[in-house]
Order: sequence, then C-alpha cells, then structure tokens
Amino acid sequence: MELSSLLAFLGAAIILTIMPGPDNLFVLAQSITQDKKAGIATSLGLCTGLLVHIGAAVLGISAIIYQSTVIFSIVKFAGAAYLLYLAWQSFRAKNDAFTLEHQNIHTLGLLYRKGILMNILNPKVSLFFLALLPQFVNPLLGHVALQMLILGMVFLVQALILFSLFSVFAGKVREIIIGKPTIAKRLNIIQGVLFTFIGIKIALSKQ
Repeated sequence: MELSSLLAFLGAAIILTIMPGPDNLFVLAQSITQDKKAGIATSLGLCTGLLVHIGAAVLGISAIIYQSTVIFSIVKFAGAAYLLYLAWQSFRAKNDAFTLEHQNIHTLGLLYRKGILMNILNPKVSLFFLALLPQFVNPLLGHVALQMLILGMVFLVQALILFSLFSVFAGKVREIIIGKPTIAKRLNIIQGVLFTFIGIKIALSKQ
C-alpha cells in the first residue's frame, strides 16, 4: 500500500477513536470504577472483538448484515440488552464501597471477555468498517482484501494504544475520586447511567 494512504487512514482512525463513542466510554467506565488494569483488560477485549468486525468487512459478511434488517436488528438488540444488564448490575451495587486496594470485583479475564462481547454485539462497528476501509483502498494495486486487512489492523493497533492511554488517565481520575467519599459512593450509579446511555444508543441505531 502507498504510505500516503496509510498515513491518511491513520489520521482518520485516530480522530474517530478519540471521538466519544460506546467503546471508549466503556473503557473509561471500567477504569474509573475499578482501575487502569481493568480498563486495559477491557481494551484488549474490545480490540479482540475488532478482529471479528475486520474479518467480516474483508470477507463481505458486513455487507450481508447491512442488507439484512433482521440480522442487524437481532445483533443490535442483543447488544443493547447486554449493556442494560450491565447497567442493572451497576445500580444493584450502588452502595458498594470503593477502595484502591480492593477495586477489582471481576477478574481481568472476565473483563476481557466482557470487552469482546460488548464489541461484537455492536453491529454499527461492522458497518463502520464496511464504509471506512474501501475509501482508502486502491483497486489499481490489486489485493483489495489484503489492503482492507492491513488497514483494519492499523486501526486495531492505534485503538489499543489510545484505549490504554484512556485507561491510564481514567485510573488517575479514579485515585482523585476515591479521596472524595461523596463522589466515590456514586461511581456505580454513574457507571449504570453510562451503560444505560450506551445501550439505548445502540438500540436506537439505524442501518
């Protein structure tokens, strides 16, 4: 691929990744309510989920999802239901105390799997890659599928780096919040509201 195309794609990918969306909000929520390790584990899960969407775009499966209202609706409502379930769990734990020593209720492995599921159950990600990747592919160079795969991996790597930085930043914010008991006691409620917002946003998304 041409270096200019890769750099242009990287710039677009960075801008799109730092814009507020379900994935980075999810990472921030995990990092603030647990710690930076939780956020990084979630980031790894989300980026693993990206592999599924990248593969779907390269193989043309995303196009099938885009053309099928039924498949799109099933996936998006499953994703919305999962987020609302996480919101319900957060609201149930609204009175749980937060400490720097015992912040991880779930194992990092569970958080990793949660990130994968969160990403896979968002059909808008597949449609996003379906719309974005072809714009930076040069058919004259041939190997279109390989070009899309390379672009997808570039997106994945930069997303993992940025999500990890978000986790570190949010972890620092958590340390400040923990010192303020009034705010700390409301972290689970804030997380529940955030999950509810993301879930509703996915449920209302259109093809």
